[in-house]
Amino acid sequence: MIKTQKYIQENKDLFLDDLKALLRIPSVSADPTFKKDVKDAAKAVAKLLKGAGLKKVKINKTKGHPIVYGERIVDKNLPTVLIYGHYDVQPADPIDLWDTPPFEPTIKKTKNHPQGAVFARGAADDKGQVLMHVQAVKAMIATKELPCNVKFMIEGEEEVGSIHLGIFCKANRKQLACDVVLISDTSIIGNKTPSITVGLRGLSYVEVEVVGPNRDLHSGVYGGAVANPINILAKMIAQLHDKNNKITIPGFYDDVKNYAKAERAALNKAPFSETKYKKDLQIKEVFGEKGYTTIERTGIRPTLDVNGIWGGYIGEGAKTVLPSAAFAKISMRLVSNQDPAKITKDFTKYFKSLAPKSVKVKVTPHHGGHPAVTPIDSKEYRAAEAAMKKTFKKDVIPQMGGGSIPIVALFEQVLKVNVVLMGFGLDSDVIHSPNEHYGLFNYYRGIETIPYFFEQYCS
Repeated sequence: MIKTQKYIQENKDLFLDDLKALLRIPSVSADPTFKKDVKDAAKAVAKLLKGAGLKKVKINKTKGHPIVYGERIVDKNLPTVLIYGHYDVQPADPIDLWDTPPFEPTIKKTKNHPQGAVFARGAADDKGQVLMHVQAVKAMIATKELPCNVKFMIEGEEEVGSIHLGIFCKANRKQLACDVVLISDTSIIGNKTPSITVGLRGLSYVEVEVVGPNRDLHSGVYGGAVANPINILAKMIAQLHDKNNKITIPGFYDDVKNYAKAERAALNKAPFSETKYKKDLQIKEVFGEKGYTTIERTGIRPTLDVNGIWGGYIGEGAKTVLPSAAFAKISMRLVSNQDPAKITKDFTKYFKSLAPKSVKVKVTPHHGGHPAVTPIDSKEYRAAEAAMKKTFKKDVIPQMGGGSIPIVALFEQVLKVNVVLMGFGLDSDVIHSPNEHYGLFNYYRGIETIPYFFEQYCS
């Protein structure tokens, strides 16, 4: 890979320009306002794949946002690596909390990124990490050092639950046939502490609605006599956890794995400073299920969080109103063998049981995904481990991830192959939040490392 690495060093400026151009497209999949922008992002990804030397590049239509596919077949007898990623991004709201415009990529130095980081929505999640693969493959093709077959499948609905990707995968099993799926949509412990995510939590995401009177009422005339949906909703949410912050839904923990003391001890060996963690978040103490460490709470334990809540009057000044309805969005991160469909059903039944007769309750499921675990004794993991050790020059630590990538479990079920989660972001890159950014060190290190994965895996 000497020629490939030389090519990478000589083209860093071009690689950064490509990233900036893609980041300028506001491909927000959750908001119909940005539908054209999402299509433009798909076209931009297709152009980048063609420019990298991929063949059969196609923008596949779905009932939602398109899926971009491309491939480079060196020899049908050689292994095939399928690279998955997404070009859609989270909404940039609240816009006023960004230091620079979310879709005008800006390079700034930070404490964690002294060499600079690009600030923009989607920088780390996932445009920067997707482009690492495009550029790495481009380098290998340009230098004739691509050691095996490669396929790309880049979607535009990951941030809304990969709604149509499962249908696409099942309908195109033959086209997507591969030996391993490689994904970079996760993080490492630190730039001096490389790690590979070996487990992801699943997800059940719902929206709840509590309805009282048939219209907003005067809080003076009706207050105290008619149920206030916001008050009721707050009480219902409060009952979803007990005093030890354990989730109260009956049967919620039935399929949760209880790790042995030795397994928990090994998990907690990963470098972690609670003092630094609290300082970074500007909190006085950590919070969560009693009896577990922060690492355990974010890796091997399930959670339930309110992601948004609204109702009534929230404009300027005062309006004495008793609202007709209140709403909330709630996500549950799942572990082990928890089934998102079962959890959603159990949540719905329990949540409705908490409501008094004075209100009506509606629960609308949005999206979900199964948890997934990658075996660390597999050829795929060993290849990723060796590749990262070569570029970071340090031993690599396996770690459990707290986030969810619903498609991972689907790949394993439909394509019958293992998935490797070789991400290069940092938790401090504030993905999904204002001022999301991605370090230039991480971007370039990913491009440098990916060719070594191919070399190790395909040898």
